[in-house]
Amino acid sequence: MRLVTLSLGSNIEREHHITVCLDALADTFGQLAVSRVFESTPVGFEDGRNFFNLVVALHCDWSVGELQAWCKRLESTNGRSKDSPKFSPRTLDVDILTVDSLTGEVDGVGLPRGEILHHAFVLWPMAELLPDHRHPVVGRRYQELWQAFDDGSQQLWPVEFHWRGEALPLPSR
Repeated sequence: MRLVTLSLGSNIEREHHITVCLDALADTFGQLAVSRVFESTPVGFEDGRNFFNLVVALHCDWSVGELQAWCKRLESTNGRSKDSPKFSPRTLDVDILTVDSLTGEVDGVGLPRGEILHHAFVLWPMAELLPDHRHPVVGRRYQELWQAFDDGSQQLWPVEFHWRGEALPLPSR
């Protein structure tokens, strides 16, 4: 079983879509480690609707291609259109961030996902969830990367979020 991290985001019916996604992940993959949920302003477009973003860690023995296809089906089931513009509102965005220490293009998916190093809405929850894990390319711990992160243009803050009767974050058990 490989350790997989996923980035989840939504700015349309945020609580509903994040909850549905977490349910589907837990029902399919079992035990999850879940970061806090962060509210963030949109990056790359001016829509006015803030996002909820978080990172989930799970164990999976699927190929990267199988996992990617499952994530895209989940997005589609939740109303995300394949032909929607990259920088636009979305019901659900599920991106594979890492699969163990795999690097490069695997089954058409670039690993690790570049957003980890460039977007606070990915790096902050990743640093909180897996602070001592190392980025597979740069080799630094996620906590170190977050401490050195310097992009004040990205506004985000933690928000209270409950899933299955528990407040997030859910630590690894």
